[in-house]
Amino acid sequence: MGKMLLLSCCAPCSCGVIKKLALEKKPFSVLFYNPNIAPQEEYLKRLKENERLCKYYGVEFFHLEYEPQVWQNAIKGYEDEPERGERCFRCFLLRLRRAAAFAKANGFDSFSSVLGISRHKDMAQVNRAGLLAAESENIPYDTFNWRKGGLEELRRAVNKELNLYNQDYCGCPYSKRK
Repeated sequence: MGKMLLLSCCAPCSCGVIKKLALEKKPFSVLFYNPNIAPQEEYLKRLKENERLCKYYGVEFFHLEYEPQVWQNAIKGYEDEPERGERCFRCFLLRLRRAAAFAKANGFDSFSSVLGISRHKDMAQVNRAGLLAAESENIPYDTFNWRKGGLEELRRAVNKELNLYNQDYCGCPYSKRK
């Protein structure tokens, strides 16, 4: 098995997956690319918490630049879409394309994400975006369902154990207003 890149939206969502992969000694690294998060102060909190989580488990951590304008351009015209609508798909596709390109450029053999781990997100929608991103960069996307196999319980336990910063919206300013 080659090394996988895991796109993380936030520490509370990804902590169970990161702990599981780290304990199993799977070769992987974590990438934080979330230009959808607003305001910038919120983005920085989530970035720091992701770094803390990865450091705790000894996992290599990368982050790409904060590009809220790139994200705004990607979802332009879809601001009023409901959760799980076209705005979310475009957001996922943007982030997963960047993750795929990063994975390919940095010698990873595959990539995956925890973007669909929340019950508020559509796993099929995330996987569709991941597979499109994989096709565009010619690198495999792992569609593993990170909600299954006790990972939800593990996620809750790690959140409590590490007292991770939790938020009540995905990061997108349009999800916060609902």
